[in-house]
Amino acid sequence: MSRRQKRMLIRIIVSFVLLVVAKCLSFDGWLGYASFLVPYAVIGWDIIWKALRNICHGQVFDENFLMAIATIGAFFTGECTEGVAVMLFYQVGELFQSYAVGRSRKSISSLMDIRPDYANIEVDGKLVQVDPDEVSIGDIIVIKPGEKIALDGVVVEGNSFVDTSALTGESVPRGVMPDSEVISGCINQSGLIKVRVTKEFGESTVAKILDLVENSSTKKAKAESFITKFAKYYTPCVVFGAVILGVLPPLISGGGWANWIHRALIFLVISCPCALVISVPLSFFGGIGGASKCGILVKGGNYLESLARTEIVVFDKTGTLTKGVFSVTAIHPEKYSEDELLEYAALAEIYSDHPIAASIKAAYGKSVDMRRVANPQELSGRGVCAEIDGRVVCAGNGRLMAEVGAKWHECHKVGTIVHVAIDGEYAGHIVISDELKDGAAEAVADLKNQGVSMLVMLTGDSKEVGESVGEKLNMDQVCTELLPVDKVQKVEELILAKSDKGKLVFTGDGINDAPVLSIADIGVAMGGIGSDAAIEASDVVIMDDNPRKIPLAIDIAKRTLRIVHQNIVFALSVKAAVLILGALGIANMWAAVFADVGVSVIAILNAIRALKVTNK
Repeated sequence: MSRRQKRMLIRIIVSFVLLVVAKCLSFDGWLGYASFLVPYAVIGWDIIWKALRNICHGQVFDENFLMAIATIGAFFTGECTEGVAVMLFYQVGELFQSYAVGRSRKSISSLMDIRPDYANIEVDGKLVQVDPDEVSIGDIIVIKPGEKIALDGVVVEGNSFVDTSALTGESVPRGVMPDSEVISGCINQSGLIKVRVTKEFGESTVAKILDLVENSSTKKAKAESFITKFAKYYTPCVVFGAVILGVLPPLISGGGWANWIHRALIFLVISCPCALVISVPLSFFGGIGGASKCGILVKGGNYLESLARTEIVVFDKTGTLTKGVFSVTAIHPEKYSEDELLEYAALAEIYSDHPIAASIKAAYGKSVDMRRVANPQELSGRGVCAEIDGRVVCAGNGRLMAEVGAKWHECHKVGTIVHVAIDGEYAGHIVISDELKDGAAEAVADLKNQGVSMLVMLTGDSKEVGESVGEKLNMDQVCTELLPVDKVQKVEELILAKSDKGKLVFTGDGINDAPVLSIADIGVAMGGIGSDAAIEASDVVIMDDNPRKIPLAIDIAKRTLRIVHQNIVFALSVKAAVLILGALGIANMWAAVFADVGVSVIAILNAIRALKVTNK
């Protein structure tokens, strides 16, 4: 509990004790009024002050104004006990609200603990702590056991285990060694490591994540925007309605002013929109916080609301449903030896970061004289070309072979086939296989159980490879041999095919899926650690590579939206019922207190449930 909340709790207790004393003493006349004004001033002075300040700034119709008018009016009609009690219970509700918002903020702001305070650099044989902003690309930083990794980089010395739980929600640490990539915000657990910095702090993973989290509350869901607009027009209408209720009946009947004014004050207390104005944004905030604890970063309540209406889920294959860790399983040369074919392919792929290129280079496993390679080109969706020892070597798919005029042929094995042509003549092909990710099949089954109507897989791989993976996963539709532009076109077709209320979610690894992530209703990036494209192009970032986080994110969204709808229906139903009873003179001020504070507290407690999420 914060210091401010503790002070409020003390004020509530003191005011309650003073109210009991005033009630027991039962003084008459002005002395009686004064005895009730003391507990009222203790508990309500800040509300009166806020109401007066807002009136001076032109903001008349808010909850502070409603409470001030209702409670002061109660004193003028002789209902002093009710006046103090309404303010007292209103502040109790505010305390609950403050506590609930604090819990929600804490769940999200816990991510702020990943912000590094300093970085260690070595100067004249001694470690010096500097601000992470002062470290440049290429500098070597030293991370001791127990310290946060300050910037993204590559390990150049040492072995250790790194705790990534603050980013991914996973408890199992990752082992790192020389040449391993590490990212800022993680904690070095065991050994001392030295890291060569590859990104400035402003462009680092931790900086991008913190910016994402800090701005998540600015993107409101439709339900939040509706409630904000609703309260803007609702409050003035309520005030004018109360004035009519307090003035018109006694004018018509010629008396009973005190009774009708009392009814009007009850009407004001009942109609205070706190339950809706507080609980709806708090529910979305809680949902975002609960997701962040599981390593799922949602950029705003609007995306959470859209996730809850998921109708079609489209997956990229490599790196999303499969591990993206390829290995060479066969080499089929035509006029060269296996070693020569592999060498030419590895040299052609030397500058590529694609997983397929990495697998070929790993299979070659020898050091490369970079002077042998000239004019490297990466051809999107087709492969690579380079000059090696003066010969033009192209490695890629059948399209690339057709472009260079090489007479290629299919392979009888299932896998990703990399064809190689040397000086336009077909030299053979290399077979590369990928594996399904752990949890991919379970993720697809979970999505079907959630009622997702269509699951589609897109891939640039061959028909045989794509359909083999799709069959294993029980996908509804598999589209193969797609270029990046083809994936965009296919997603656009699926968007037109879905219902008006349904949403299309595209899930990719964020490496080459930025165009598709941006055109989908919801773009979900898998494995956001270290991927700038994932964090910037997507609406939801799953920080680890666990496919089961996708149905978990949808489940969190649906649960959050259910809580929002429950709060809206409950608050409006209770308030409407008590408003009618109040206008008829049946409901008293205590019923009004329940309709305001009681409903608010129940709605807030319900909203807190959005924070409780079971990680997968």
